[in-house]
Amino acid sequence: QVHLVESGGGLVQPGGSLRLSCAASGSIFSIYRMGWYRQAPGKQRELVAHISSGGFINVADSVKGRFTISRDNGKNTVYLQMNSLKPEDTAVYYCNAEMPTITFWGQGTQVTVSS
Repeated sequence: QVHLVESGGGLVQPGGSLRLSCAASGSIFSIYRMGWYRQAPGKQRELVAHISSGGFINVADSVKGRFTISRDNGKNTVYLQMNSLKPEDTAVYYCNAEMPTITFWGQGTQVTVSS
């Protein structure tokens, strides 16, 4: 089992920044990739960015150049730095951890971009 705890969401004005954190605990040795997804009301959950244990990064085109994913292996934590936020970035952001046979999800954190 892997337990994921997200933090850092909130309300921010357009153009502002937020940093999300996702701390993993439990049987983390088999995790090969961690990432962030988001789901806006009435829409499907979509990939924002993920990072492999080897450091390979994939970022969605919609956030490329504005969002940065990183990880601190010593703290078992993945971060999502979000800059130049837009109203369309408003969503619940979920952290996930992928293992060979199962994927774990966090509880989600709300990000609202509004003036």
